[in-house]
Amino acid sequence: MAFPVASGATTPAIYPAGSSGNNLSGTGFIPEIWSGKLVEKFYASTVLGAISNTDYEGEIRNQGDKVKIRTKPTITINDYKADGVLALQRPTGNVIELAIDQGKYFSTILDDVMDVQSDLNMLSMWSDDAAEQMKIKIDTAVLLGILGQANSANRGATAGAITGALNLGVTSSGPLALVANTPGNGEVEILDAILRLGQALDEQNIPETGRWIVMPTWAGNLVKRSELRQAYLSGDGVSILRNGRLGMVDRFTLYTSNLMPSGTAAGLSAGEYVIYAGHAHGLTFASQMTKMETLRSEMTFGQILRGLQVYGYKVVDGTALAQAIVTKA
Repeated sequence: MAFPVASGATTPAIYPAGSSGNNLSGTGFIPEIWSGKLVEKFYASTVLGAISNTDYEGEIRNQGDKVKIRTKPTITINDYKADGVLALQRPTGNVIELAIDQGKYFSTILDDVMDVQSDLNMLSMWSDDAAEQMKIKIDTAVLLGILGQANSANRGATAGAITGALNLGVTSSGPLALVANTPGNGEVEILDAILRLGQALDEQNIPETGRWIVMPTWAGNLVKRSELRQAYLSGDGVSILRNGRLGMVDRFTLYTSNLMPSGTAAGLSAGEYVIYAGHAHGLTFASQMTKMETLRSEMTFGQILRGLQVYGYKVVDGTALAQAIVTKA
């Protein structure tokens, strides 16, 4: 928008009748100035690094590599009887293959003319943005890919390896309608849902340390509005409304993400979301930026910046992963 100038209709008249003013901007005497500061760009928070392990990342170089993961065998315990023959067991463990079979890339070009005339380091700015976009894309893909991968006793309307009495929601027929507190008929308090996920992992003997929950941001808001507002319930010195973080609830570290699977795009019904709970032992992830290079363009005068990241993930222990299908009440 050009700065307004006085027109010929001023009183007393400054310009001749019918004149539109000095028209300096139209004649090129007032140049355009580009700000050296960029509008700040905000990215969706990623959680994959916090909820998975990278124990088997190893030396990954190209798409198609495989990492073989050996599991501990289960030793059989027998009853002992005097003078009885001892049964011999030859323990064998399973081998799980983690395939590095997925990849994401970006490819950009900076024309030489733009590079010379720009007052910004364009390639550096683009590479920073590409790194953030890469994390978002991979997080989204993995969070969708593990949907339904939890052990059958850790999901559904009859979850619980021992009791079978935990309703964690079923898509279409019965998701958990979550509220912050004071649930009505057919509604479930958010704290109750968290406790159910905790019991599901308890019945699978999952370690209490290192547990996590990741939920949609709207569900995180329900947590802040629940009874956990009281400091003594969340175990913090001040309430979660005062310290600005969700903290720990029922041995879980709580995370929120806008990248959680939801709706028909994720194979759920419209308005449905998923909440994951688990231990880092259950999900393994391996990734590496295998290619990052700059080269001259053959088609024009310019510099090409491109990068390739290959990755793979696998739920190596479904008993350490639980899921709830939820909706907004």
